[in-house]
Amino acid sequence: MAIALICALILDALIGEPRWLWDRVPHPAVLMGRAIGWLDTRFNRGGDRKLRGVLVMISLGLVAISLGLLLSRIPGQIVEVFVAAILLAQRSLSDHIRAVGDGLRLSLGDGRRAVANIVSRDTSHMDDSAVSRSAIESAAENMSDGVIAPAFWFLVAGLPGLLLYKITNTADSMIGYRTPRHAKFGWAAARFDDLLNLIPARLTASMIWILTPRRGAIAPLIADAKLHRSPNAGWPEAAMAPAVGVALAGPRSYDGQMIDFPYVNRRGRHTVTPDDIDSAIQVLWRVWFLGLGLLLLLAIV
Repeated sequence: MAIALICALILDALIGEPRWLWDRVPHPAVLMGRAIGWLDTRFNRGGDRKLRGVLVMISLGLVAISLGLLLSRIPGQIVEVFVAAILLAQRSLSDHIRAVGDGLRLSLGDGRRAVANIVSRDTSHMDDSAVSRSAIESAAENMSDGVIAPAFWFLVAGLPGLLLYKITNTADSMIGYRTPRHAKFGWAAARFDDLLNLIPARLTASMIWILTPRRGAIAPLIADAKLHRSPNAGWPEAAMAPAVGVALAGPRSYDGQMIDFPYVNRRGRHTVTPDDIDSAIQVLWRVWFLGLGLLLLLAIV
């Protein structure tokens, strides 16, 4: 399994998400999103919405595991490598984060439009630092969600584990919000996603911390991670902030309402620039290379 994952990581890093392919056929993540959207429309109504959400997640999980088992029965590892490469997101994450820095260097408006593609918060009134900070936070969180976590579950349970993680993570991103519509129906998606990301988020933070020059003690990282509203997303963000040398998180606007979140690494620099985005991208690739090296050691052993 380690060899297949190494091949998938390298393939993803080389080709990313080629437009020529995904302009012609829907990406698997798009198909997952359509299925979840249909289920949301069909079953998120009436009473017992929490139970309905639980049953929807059980159904999605069983389908994902069954599909993974079916694909795994195909002789050879080409299918496994190809599917894993499609569902990893190192190259596309790096490209999307870099686009924010490149946009900011042109104008604030270009930076806002680029960051709006990767975050759910309001971007229309962001200044340069807020745009840069949002991009770096997204880089940290999605390194965990889009690369380390799917790689971890593929290594643990093959394609069934990978597909189960991806359908859960996609569901969480669509219905796992504490809004009037999804607070009950999306409860199971959010909780299951929290569970599946428990180890990968802390693994990502540990890898970033190990690779940080002049890293401080681990205790401040743990304390900062606990400030985040998510039990997992705070870990890679808390590690990324000192790695880049800036303060992350802090106040931000959702749906026109300003929320006063605490800063992570509050003693770090509060003026954040496109150069800091470049530094965060370098961290992403250092973590990628570290993961590749660990897998090579595992394969040898």
